[in-house]
Amino acid sequence: MPRPIINHNSISELHEFLKLDKPTHPLVSVINVGELQHGEEQIGTRISSDMYCIALKDSNCGLDYGRNSYDFAEGVLMFTAPGQVITITRAQEPGEVEGWLLYFHPDLIRKTNLGSNIDNYSFFSYEVYEALHLSEQEEQVFLNCKDMIQTEINERIDNHSQQVLVSNIELLLNYSLRFYERQFNTRSAHNKDIVSKVESLMKDYFNQGLLLQSGPLTIQYLAEHCHLSPNYLSDLLKKETGRSAKDHINDFLINKAKNMLLGSDDSVSGIAYELGFNYPHYFSRLFKNKTGMTPNEYREVN
Repeated sequence: MPRPIINHNSISELHEFLKLDKPTHPLVSVINVGELQHGEEQIGTRISSDMYCIALKDSNCGLDYGRNSYDFAEGVLMFTAPGQVITITRAQEPGEVEGWLLYFHPDLIRKTNLGSNIDNYSFFSYEVYEALHLSEQEEQVFLNCKDMIQTEINERIDNHSQQVLVSNIELLLNYSLRFYERQFNTRSAHNKDIVSKVESLMKDYFNQGLLLQSGPLTIQYLAEHCHLSPNYLSDLLKKETGRSAKDHINDFLINKAKNMLLGSDDSVSGIAYELGFNYPHYFSRLFKNKTGMTPNEYREVN
């Protein structure tokens, strides 16, 4: 039976669990991975927190994240959002793994530009195997950002502390966006295979009658069959085609709807239900949004 999840809702609780000194800032901390130690008795421990975490590690550190293992021979950056669960899978001695963890509480960025835009950094919901692989030069960029954050944490808190910290975290995240785009570009051939697979999956879902059996086609379904997280799949499709995963699904359904409107006498409501829409008025609104006409208008003019 899996162990209960240990949740940390503050930087102080996290430091206490990891047997580290008390933090110098209540809302943000940089932790040296080389100082961490996991005993045999901690294997299987599941840990969650109410904080965002950015982690750079340079080797297998014996962690499972979601359904996958964190197991890389080179430096990679991974991101976890509040509520995500990490499982310790093996013991670790101090100095065995190098790297750092940057934890920050949502209260640090609340009422800031970063707080308003944090959901746009979709890599916080990527799977671990979708982590950002870094060149030495890129790793140095992140090391500089981390050092600036660490320096500010060590300073006495004043009226400018939050702004400086948040600005540096935002800078680190923006570099992550840039380098993820580079990673998408260098894997373009593989990405095009994913685009083709998504198209095939949508056709098979429709042709096999799964819309009626299993309900509407979802991003989760496509991502699962491509062995990717929903956010990573959507970002990949956006990069390759300019359209998100949701756009691909909607465009596929509207094209099917056009054929059904012109190739049958079925009612608009019947076609909507057949395409997996629970509410025909939502189908009509989406159809008009995509084509500029209602389904009945489309049927009349074609």
